[in-house]
Amino acid sequence: MEDTLLDEPIVINIHMKNFKFIFTFVFLLLFGVSNAQKIGVVDTEYILNKLPQYKEAEARLNSQIDTWQSELQNLQSEFERKKAAFESEKVLLIGDQLKLREKEVMDLDKNVKTTTSLRFGANGEITKLRTNLVQPFQDQIWTAIKTMSEKNGLGIVLDKSNNISVIFLQKRYDYTDKVLDVLLKGTDKKEKTNSKSKK
Repeated sequence: MEDTLLDEPIVINIHMKNFKFIFTFVFLLLFGVSNAQKIGVVDTEYILNKLPQYKEAEARLNSQIDTWQSELQNLQSEFERKKAAFESEKVLLIGDQLKLREKEVMDLDKNVKTTTSLRFGANGEITKLRTNLVQPFQDQIWTAIKTMSEKNGLGIVLDKSNNISVIFLQKRYDYTDKVLDVLLKGTDKKEKTNSKSKK
């Protein structure tokens, strides 16, 4: 009989602990939801491709890349032609003639590799030019996102073009067009000012 009386307060005590834990959890959950930050999503890649100035700058860069690729192909063709000629004539060459022709082929090979690395490598001219091209536009986009997020009371803005997997997105949380509007309004004002100053 004594055992059963001792067990009852412990059961009640355990239920009170569970109740306190659940109450605290629910309270924190409700508090967290009431203070939750409003989240928005933008697609900076889409925005970038919609800016007319970026498209013009990218076209100029692509034209330069095409020129460099053509130059590299010509250099590669010259190297292959000279190498093939050297390989077929090697048995007829002697002494200094052999060394001179071999050096010429090796220098062309080195030139092809150096040009490829300097222009098309990971830290090459194209990478630097692309970074310099994109940076000012990214700064403009960031400023427009900041303006739009302050206007719409957003605490967090995610960029779905930066390898963030957005499985589902309601249209009301996608602020891409609003950021684009902020950017294009600034562009329209500049174009109107430029056209007035030309008159």
